[in-house]
Amino acid sequence: MRFGVFYELQLPRPWEAGAERRLIQEAIEQVQIADRIGIDHAWAVEHHFLEEYSHCSASDVFLTALAAKTEQIRVGFGIRQVIPHYNHPSRTAESIAMLDLISGGRVEFGIGEGATRLELHGYGVPAKRKQALSFEAAEQIANMMVMEPYPGFEGEGFSMPCRNVIPKPVQKPHPPMWLACTNRKTIETAARNGLGALAFSFVDPEEAKNWADTYYSIIKSEECVPLGHRVNANIAVVAGFSLHRDAEEGRRRGQEGFEFFRYAINALVANDARPGRSRLWEEFEELRGRELPTIPAPGIGTPAQCSEFIREFEEAGVDQIIWLQQSGKNRHAHICESLELFGRDVLPEFLAGREARDARKEEDLAPHVEKALARKRWLPDLADGDIPIVKASREREAYYHKD
Repeated sequence: MRFGVFYELQLPRPWEAGAERRLIQEAIEQVQIADRIGIDHAWAVEHHFLEEYSHCSASDVFLTALAAKTEQIRVGFGIRQVIPHYNHPSRTAESIAMLDLISGGRVEFGIGEGATRLELHGYGVPAKRKQALSFEAAEQIANMMVMEPYPGFEGEGFSMPCRNVIPKPVQKPHPPMWLACTNRKTIETAARNGLGALAFSFVDPEEAKNWADTYYSIIKSEECVPLGHRVNANIAVVAGFSLHRDAEEGRRRGQEGFEFFRYAINALVANDARPGRSRLWEEFEELRGRELPTIPAPGIGTPAQCSEFIREFEEAGVDQIIWLQQSGKNRHAHICESLELFGRDVLPEFLAGREARDARKEEDLAPHVEKALARKRWLPDLADGDIPIVKASREREAYYHKD
């Protein structure tokens, strides 16, 4: 089992002066603690225009700050908006590789396309074609990070000529790739494309086992044809997180933020929105306790309860639990205390023997991964003589040949 921490950079109203700066600085401090205690991943979303719910629109910048201030923790795009309307694929390839160089090979590359009208309509993304556009771009981003030169592409979402996209990442052939998943169908899609599954849904151990069984059965089948140049066979789930030696105090500190997270994303998809005048927290408070049900969050409670929850998901076949700690109005001091408690009382149990288990898993999957890579249709390299020459402009030629 691996563990991660997850950042939307939520900032419910009302906003005080300096609130965004404080939020980001506190998040960096939290990840430094996570790095020190031995948590494996720090994940950050990329969302645009989603006031209160997510102020993490430039996750590449945020993750770079995390990489610079940590030593071991892996920094993950959870996810990068890869549709060209948001980010040109070559810019994504450059950003991922640059961060991999800065971090010393610690990048994870999650892909996605956005779900809300605020984002999709803000960038003119056709909702019915968003997954196709996302996969088209992601495959080419992987090619750009590997090929020298990248031979160019003519597609639905973007076209570009032959260029050598630099820099190249530390991790070869490229950082592990993941797909944001919200249901069984997208779990299956991740497996068919050889992508890790970032399950941003809250599930119980029984449902998690069904998802993991389905995922790995496809990874081992002829259906798996990698989108990238490697297979990343992993399934991760998100869970609430707030620990205290007193269970009720743990819930008091973390339950409200967890419920706001769930309310806000549903409201952003289902409800009308007035840019610059969001009322997410206000609406949440009006509905909480009346129309909104209290939702159990197994990662919230005592260290013993947390350990039991992890064991259940480990037995279900889940590879990583990503803690949702910074949500709603959860307090920085409480998040830090929870992390320290997790590092002391929970994490050591799950570190014992982990490397040996990982080796056995890799050995079991190796023949299936080899066959999956053999099924992929690779973009052929260009021979030197076929690489097109980019000619200088006439104006530039005139400048260098003038008397």
